[in-house]
Amino acid sequence: MKHAIRMTITTTRWATLVFALGTIVFLGACHKKVAPPPPTPPPALTAPTASLSANPNTLDQGQSTTLTWQTTNATDISIDGIGVVEASGSRQVTPSNSTTYHLIAKGAGGTQDATARVTVNSAAEPPPSTASNATEEELFSQNVKDIYFDYDKYDVRADQQGSLRGDAQFLQQHANIHITVEGHSDERGSTEYNLALGTSRADAVKNALIQAGIGGDRIKTISYGKEKPFCTESNESCWQQNRRGHFVYEK
Repeated sequence: MKHAIRMTITTTRWATLVFALGTIVFLGACHKKVAPPPPTPPPALTAPTASLSANPNTLDQGQSTTLTWQTTNATDISIDGIGVVEASGSRQVTPSNSTTYHLIAKGAGGTQDATARVTVNSAAEPPPSTASNATEEELFSQNVKDIYFDYDKYDVRADQQGSLRGDAQFLQQHANIHITVEGHSDERGSTEYNLALGTSRADAVKNALIQAGIGGDRIKTISYGKEKPFCTESNESCWQQNRRGHFVYEK
């Protein structure tokens, strides 16, 4: 009987010990966190590719060329001067001047560009005409300008210097032209006074042309004073038109 009791006690102790150890292992397992698996890396993004060519790449004004392009891995494709285009294709263009066409291809993997240069030859200039349609006298009338003076003055005004230089340049380019410079005045003052004033004005124009390189033997002068007015109204606007050195083409 005592032996049986002793065996029961021993068995109970072992059971208690095993239960305690199991509890410890279980609790330890509960407190220990299992590390989550590493995240799956995203798939690698492929950069776009792009190519652009022009055929022909040299042409004359008015001619056309064909642009051809190809792209991959791109969702947004455009060409400067054309706009948004499809991923691959071709387009005929007629540039008026030499142009570098620029293609830009954008995608999730980045941006790629390509260029194509088109050279446009300038139009050939027509050969110079051997004969002008306008006569020399007509050219003289179109290009030579009268010189205007202030009241009672015969020095060339500052605002008339440009006209005088233009007159001299024309005469230098047409060396066979001879001219007469007429001196004119407005109606105020005596006839004799205005004749003298007209002479001074004509001489002032002639001397300025000589200083600009025009031969004095090509220039005659004469004074009409107030006797041959260009405008006959008695007001300042009209008088200004009469105070001049007038150029006359000599045949």
